[in-house]
Amino acid sequence: MDNQSETRDFLATRRAKITPEQAGLPVSGGNRRVPGLRRGEVALLAGVSVEYYTRLERGNLSGVSEGILEALARALQLDEAEQAHLFDLARTASTSRKPLRRRPATQPVRASVQLMLDAISNAPAFVRNGRLDILAANQLGYALYSEMYASPVRPANHARFIFLDSRAYAFYPDWDRAANDTVAILRTEAGRDPYDRGLTDLVGELSTRSEEFRTRWAAHNVRLHHSGIKHLRHPVVGDLHLLYESLDLSADAGLSLLVYTAEPGSPTGDALRLLASWAATQQSKTQTEPQPAPAQPQQTQQSATTRSGPAPHQP
Repeated sequence: MDNQSETRDFLATRRAKITPEQAGLPVSGGNRRVPGLRRGEVALLAGVSVEYYTRLERGNLSGVSEGILEALARALQLDEAEQAHLFDLARTASTSRKPLRRRPATQPVRASVQLMLDAISNAPAFVRNGRLDILAANQLGYALYSEMYASPVRPANHARFIFLDSRAYAFYPDWDRAANDTVAILRTEAGRDPYDRGLTDLVGELSTRSEEFRTRWAAHNVRLHHSGIKHLRHPVVGDLHLLYESLDLSADAGLSLLVYTAEPGSPTGDALRLLASWAATQQSKTQTEPQPAPAQPQQTQQSATTRSGPAPHQP
């Protein structure tokens, strides 16, 4: 992703969101030809020259000091996620150009992490990367996202499910919010790691196949995803109002552990217990279904009559 155009569009869209009244500036008469603040007004609020701010908004953040970035964040009234994104863009601009790298789509999850997931028996839990791929989960986590796993594409991906799978509209009662949050999380990851080829490929795929994604991507909104409430409508147990916490796995760069819980005594708590029972039943069915006998390798008449001694090991 081009850092210069990313910076230009991000600053321009943030500037357009703030009115002079919100910034505490006097409103002059006549029609304003730009939405939000003018460049000169942002420069005034940040304590820099108009020429300098214009240079920044054209995408040149290389060498900008933290003090200027903080002043710019205050002038544009950036929230925590937006300010972090601005600093990520500046960090990228100040480093030498790196080639795009491709992280493995199935980034391995350590055995000890899977054991930790399996030890969480009363709450859905899973591990994902910055591209929103689910790389591992416990039994209740797989059951919670059974609709996502209906697709054979692996690894299962939140963004692909939301924008490319019609089941997502029923699974997320507030689909618009889920879609907005998903794109904002991907945009945040793009600022943090602009050289991830897998992320670039995902954004390209979604931009090509979904107008809903393209529109949201162009808004340049960003979001941190540490904790909150998620509302889902599961096809088996109905509405779920889940609390979630996200924790970075310090030994596994780029991976996060997410755990969903319910308020004690709530209908969602009852629904999770029902979901756990359903998941155990599904697993039991899979384990007890008769499996077809493995096909035996065929031998030609010649090989059967000429071979002597013990048969070679079959792979």
